[in-house]
Amino acid sequence: MSNDNVMISKIPTPPKMAICYDFDKTLSPDDMQSFTLIPSFGIQASDFWKESNKRAMDKRMDKNLAWMYELTRHSVFNGKSLKREYFNAIGADVPLYKGVETWFGRMDSYAKAKGIELQHYIISSGLKEIIESSPIASNFEHIYASSYMYDADGVAVWPAQAVNYTNKTQYIFRIAKGIPEEYDERVNDSMDKSMLAIPYENIVYIGDSETDIPCMRLVKSKGGYSIGVFDPEKDNRRKVYQLYNDGRINFYAPADYTEGKDLARYVMEIIDAIAAQEKMKAEQQSLKRDADWYQLYRMIENQEGYLPESAKPRLEKLRNSLKEYINGKIE
Repeated sequence: MSNDNVMISKIPTPPKMAICYDFDKTLSPDDMQSFTLIPSFGIQASDFWKESNKRAMDKRMDKNLAWMYELTRHSVFNGKSLKREYFNAIGADVPLYKGVETWFGRMDSYAKAKGIELQHYIISSGLKEIIESSPIASNFEHIYASSYMYDADGVAVWPAQAVNYTNKTQYIFRIAKGIPEEYDERVNDSMDKSMLAIPYENIVYIGDSETDIPCMRLVKSKGGYSIGVFDPEKDNRRKVYQLYNDGRINFYAPADYTEGKDLARYVMEIIDAIAAQEKMKAEQQSLKRDADWYQLYRMIENQEGYLPESAKPRLEKLRNSLKEYINGKIE
């Protein structure tokens, strides 16, 4: 049998969806710096944030740049070297909400059973070096967070990335467009919806506070889903009630990632909805194929009157060939 007679069928890739998470007070009960890093300098976390926020106001600084500066200043004052290894050691001890460590495997399995490839991303103003050493770091396709540049001795000397509430949104575009690297300016290029790596309507954003509003609003406005979470023990729902009333989120739930809890139920319902939508898209694409063949057939047919007689046999042959690809009768 010749190669010309062998038809190679392409195995369709499953549709993709992404869940994007804030970290502090979304996956972890408090700001990651507050647990070990700030106390290691011999100061109270509340005093550190008060000092950092005051510096931001006095110097008209971005608040994230202010706390990153304060860390380097305190490290010099206390004789503690801010090396990557130091941040990494802290990351291993950052506490997580109930159910977080098994969450990703459970959601991946559920999505796979529905024919969906699920990806997870962090979009956080916290410190990337700490998140990278947390017990859940391996579950993420990419961790977008604030980070330092290090000198030849591996000591933090300057911010490499400072992620704040407004520039968080760029990472939603990076995820959708499949342009993951922070330095890649192609993220600003226009991209047809059909070329997106992950459609916006297949993106979920989970966050806890006002700093997540731009991402929540962006995702929801583009047909995706936003979820507000709150600490299950404190049970303070003021923020999520306001976010819901303002139309920023689709759902709100305690930050309890345990199987069977509200958060898991909502995300599974979203996966169900995306799976159903993707099935309809596939059906519509199949219908569009025949309709497009028919449209081309009619276009050629309409041109016959404008061509010389010598060209008409070739045109008729082309029309007849197209007709073989179209299901059903079209005369």
